[in-house]
Amino acid sequence: MTNNNSLNGRKDVSAIFVVLAVVFCVCLITSNLFVPRLWRVGNTQLQLSAAVIIFPISYIINDLLTEVYGFRRAMQVIWMGFALSAFVAIAAHIVTILPAPLYDDSQAVANSFNQLFGLIPRTTIASLIAFILGSHINAWVMSSMKIATKGKGFGWRAIASTIAGEFSDSIIFYPLAFLGTMPIKTILSIVLTQVTVKTVYEIIILPVTSAISHRLKKAEGIDTFDYDVSYNPFKLTA
Repeated sequence: MTNNNSLNGRKDVSAIFVVLAVVFCVCLITSNLFVPRLWRVGNTQLQLSAAVIIFPISYIINDLLTEVYGFRRAMQVIWMGFALSAFVAIAAHIVTILPAPLYDDSQAVANSFNQLFGLIPRTTIASLIAFILGSHINAWVMSSMKIATKGKGFGWRAIASTIAGEFSDSIIFYPLAFLGTMPIKTILSIVLTQVTVKTVYEIIILPVTSAISHRLKKAEGIDTFDYDVSYNPFKLTA
C-alpha cells in the first residue's frame, strides 16, 4: 500500500467512495428531520434530540473519508451534504405554506405535518451552520493528527476529532435551534449530554470503525496523507 496525497487531485472516484458519500448525506438529512423530537433519558432530567440516533454516523464516515481519501475529498462530501440538506429545508418550507386541503380530517393531518416540518427550516439552518464548522474541525483534527503521528493511533485520532467536531457542532446548533423555546440552562444541558453520548457512541463502535478503515485502505489501495494540503474549507480542489 502506498502512502500518498495524490488522491486529492484525482477526478475519478470509486464505487466505495460514492456509497460512503451517499450514506453520509442520508444520515445528515435524516438527523435534521429527527432534531425536533426530544426524549428524556431514563428517570433523569437529561434530554436528548432523536438526531443522536443517526447523526454520529456522519462523523464516523467523516473520519473514514478523511483517513482514507484525505481532507479535500472529505470536504467535498461535507459540502454536498450541506447543499442537499439546504434543498430539503427549502422544500419542507414550500410544502408547509401550500393551501389547506378541502376536508376537515385532511386539515388535521396537514396541521400535524406543518407543525413538524415547519420547524425544519430553522433546525436545518442551525444545523448547516454548526455542521460546516463541526465537520471541518473534525476532518482537520483527523488529518493533521495523522500527519503528526505518522499514521499511527487511528482510534485516538478518531476520538479526539469527534470530541472537537461534536462540541463545536453542538455548542452552535442547539442555541440557534432552540433559543426562545426552552431555558438556556436546559439548552446547555442538552449540549453537554449530546457531546458525551456521541463520544461514547464513537468509542463503542471504534473497533468496527477501525476494521472498516483498514479494509477500505486495502480495497482502495490508498492511505492518504494530507501533506501540503490547504485546510481552507472553501477550497474544494487541490
